[in-house]
Amino acid sequence: MRLFRRTLILAAVAIGIHAGASAQTDAYPNKPIEMIVPWPAGGGTDAIARVYAEAARTVFPQPILVVNKPGAIGSIGFAEAAAAKPDGYKVVMATPELLIAPYLGIGKASYEGFMPIARINADPSAITVKADAPWKTIEEFMAHARANSGKVTLSTSGNGAIPDIAALALEDKTGTKFTRVPYQGEAPAIQAILGGQVDATVVAPGALSAHVQAGKLRVLAVTSAQRIPEFKDVPTFKERGIDVAIGTWRGLLVPKGTPPEIVKRWSELTCKVIADPKYQETLQKLNVHSIYEDGETFAAVMKQDNEVFKRLVPKLQVTTK
Repeated sequence: MRLFRRTLILAAVAIGIHAGASAQTDAYPNKPIEMIVPWPAGGGTDAIARVYAEAARTVFPQPILVVNKPGAIGSIGFAEAAAAKPDGYKVVMATPELLIAPYLGIGKASYEGFMPIARINADPSAITVKADAPWKTIEEFMAHARANSGKVTLSTSGNGAIPDIAALALEDKTGTKFTRVPYQGEAPAIQAILGGQVDATVVAPGALSAHVQAGKLRVLAVTSAQRIPEFKDVPTFKERGIDVAIGTWRGLLVPKGTPPEIVKRWSELTCKVIADPKYQETLQKLNVHSIYEDGETFAAVMKQDNEVFKRLVPKLQVTTK
């Protein structure tokens, strides 16, 4: 009898816990959501996150608050997001540096510690100079770099970040040596070229498109396999006989263990945001390439990219120093 009573009590507790969890999921979201951007304000990832959050206001019952957590090529923000309670109230706008950081021995987060919602952007890096720089083409710039080995300075968004790896790959493919100057994110790297502190910058072209349109900067070449519509007059490195095609992406992740119902809710929200003409128009003005890949496809992309970086990071001798 005592054993029977104990069994009933345990069953009641289990039912109560399940009912509480179901009610919590059904009520989701009942408070603001925090979207972690592991890069400084003013960069491309930050811009995409804020445009997303703004578009979501019309179709999501709670506001999405963008919170910048920069440092260690995104590892600080990734770690906070991975350690968050898996309840859907903290998401991260991830970038490929999530995959790169472990091979540099920094950060505790791994892509396997997250559940993917969707990939919403893919962009190349680019070599960009000031509009009044003496180099009008990538050939002229590379000829100058070869003639002045180690003296041409390039700003990047951080040691080990995608633009930094693109610069290292360019060195590897051409036998040219640059002096790479790392900053904490795209925004300060762009300010460095605008202020004349470096000869060129290597960041996603969309991040500096406003300065290109204002006549302050000139994009010489992009690291995509094909030309991009936003800069259709700018050649790819491959067109110029240099086999470098390394780009960045942005996608939404939640901590592993997040209830499937909440992941589904975010997937539905993202589909609505992507379909919003105003969202697409804003990204187009920023010259940011919008895509949509569901969680399953995004997971496959991360797995494939992880294998690439596993080989590439040691080969290029990428360091954080």
